[in-house]
Amino acid sequence: FHGVYVPHFLKPCHNEHMCAYFKGVTYLTEEKVYEITELFFSSAEALVESFRKAKQHTKEELKSLQAKDEEKNENEKGKAACSAAAMEEDSEASSSSTGDSSQGENNLQKLGPDDVSVDTDAIRRVYTRLLSNKKIEVAFLNAPVYLSPNVECDLMYHKVYSQDPNYLNLFIIVMENRNLHSPEYLEMALPLFCKAVSKLPLAAQGKLIRLWSKYSADQIQRMMETFQQLTTYKVISNEFNSQNLVNDDDAIVAASKLGGEVDTNHNEEDDEEPIPESMDPLENELGVKTLDCQKSLIPFEEFINEPLKEVLEMHKDYTNKFSFMTYPFLVYAVTKNLGLYYDNRIPMYSERRITVLYSLVQGQQLNPYMRLIVRCDHIIDDALVRLEMITKENPADLKQFYVEFEGEQGEGGLVVEEIFNPDIGMFTYDELTNLCEPPHPANPSFQTEGWFTLIGIVLGLAIYNNCILGVNFPMVVYRKVMGKKGTFYHLGDCHPVLYQSLKDLLEYEGNVEDDMMITFQVSQIDLFGNPMMYDLKENGDKIPITNENRKKFVNLYSDYILNQLFGEVFIWCPVNLPYLLRPEEIELLICGSQNLDFQALEETTEYDGGYTRDSVLMREFWEIIHLWMNRKDSSCSLHWAQTEHLWED
Repeated sequence: FHGVYVPHFLKPCHNEHMCAYFKGVTYLTEEKVYEITELFFSSAEALVESFRKAKQHTKEELKSLQAKDEEKNENEKGKAACSAAAMEEDSEASSSSTGDSSQGENNLQKLGPDDVSVDTDAIRRVYTRLLSNKKIEVAFLNAPVYLSPNVECDLMYHKVYSQDPNYLNLFIIVMENRNLHSPEYLEMALPLFCKAVSKLPLAAQGKLIRLWSKYSADQIQRMMETFQQLTTYKVISNEFNSQNLVNDDDAIVAASKLGGEVDTNHNEEDDEEPIPESMDPLENELGVKTLDCQKSLIPFEEFINEPLKEVLEMHKDYTNKFSFMTYPFLVYAVTKNLGLYYDNRIPMYSERRITVLYSLVQGQQLNPYMRLIVRCDHIIDDALVRLEMITKENPADLKQFYVEFEGEQGEGGLVVEEIFNPDIGMFTYDELTNLCEPPHPANPSFQTEGWFTLIGIVLGLAIYNNCILGVNFPMVVYRKVMGKKGTFYHLGDCHPVLYQSLKDLLEYEGNVEDDMMITFQVSQIDLFGNPMMYDLKENGDKIPITNENRKKFVNLYSDYILNQLFGEVFIWCPVNLPYLLRPEEIELLICGSQNLDFQALEETTEYDGGYTRDSVLMREFWEIIHLWMNRKDSSCSLHWAQTEHLWED
């Protein structure tokens, strides 16, 4: 009965073991009900066939039934209806038991890419009633223990999903158990089931995610918390270290492969370009990119597992057969940054060893680092030319190089300082938002697009080398680093006044054409104070904006401001940023945290040199710091003028 699953359309007798069991059942007891429940939920064959949606009659069938009903009287109608229902059930059962492969083919044809044959509402109603009984809950607890090994075998060696897509039903049924996160399941039942689910082929995973994407936020949250509970339980109940890596725990690995949520809504409006290939096979299967998600049902931060962070050995994760860097939604940005650090340093140390060995054998002193030679008065031009050459010849060299001025050794920080120098004109500083922005389309920079390619390289190198840059970009810039376009949604970050004006236009309840009298031509003021006109559409000055086309106008205007000036710039980086990091995380790694907690710093500070927390100088030092961070706090005992002598001391 717990043997290998065989699709019903290939078996000579459907559910023969189940039928043999029930032949001897002529009455029910409480124990038999529990036994039957466990038998059904322990059998892959039984679950696949359970909780099917009601059959929908075709128009021809409905007409035929209506014609028959008209020929009979009211009494006969009732009998005929019962007979028809019985015949239909017998016909379906007969078709199942004859082994006719045409039924399996019909099932394949009827189910669309997003359709499943299981009735999830019915499953939830059954679970709600049955799980209130403790003894039946024990049956549900034991069932996955028997079920999962056979399911894993079916998927790995018998390729059952390709024979019968309805095999996916059993995973849907088991995952509807709202008690899966309970401690009783975490020891054995859930780890075994997760391992079985991880064996699903890519097409089945995609179909399962399409189904789950239609669930409510609460339902998705419950499933996510189930896998999080399993990971946390395994981390806490084991002693992981550099010798016993968390990467080798089968349950955690299986749960990691199942966690996460992909937003199936592509939010780039009017974007007809095909979605580029992703390093994530599941993204390619679904035809979506997680980066396109503007607002997730569940915050990304909730997918991060705090206990897991404490036991990760990132210097070994890099070389392990299972790496958490391939499941970046589970770890913090700082942990991923540490992984990038080792990704850079390990090859660097290897190059050093090879260089030393080569110098000993050949008697020549080689330099393992690439030299970037620039002139002091042409820093950006020289850096751009050299970096572009390296990008084309061997991009890996960009991970380890040093800057050398003609005649002396320098620092790469000077290149960065020059790039963001306002006098150069590559960027402007908005006093309203305090952001460093690319030039406005009406005020284009006099520099070439190559200069902005250099910026992408610099930002990537800053991440790879743990360098904090003193710049504050709007979020749309980090999207460009990742090869994405800016949209109206991102306009408010860097152009709040324009964003609010366009938002008011979209929400205007009157007649836009008559009341506003604007067209698809926009005007801006250039650096010299002269107006510049730009048509968002051909002959835009002759196309009025109406209630019907105002959304198109807003999208075109946003695209003009955020994308058209630069095209494909800011996109080159020596790491797969879209695969590892979100725009918010890139900002954190490049600019550092904007939220500074000096109270926490004071509480964790250790003192030496004879000073303690209670030393007068230390107390005054922290009072000054807090005063500066809270300038409006009039209750502070010291004033600005009173602090000057303390710094002199």
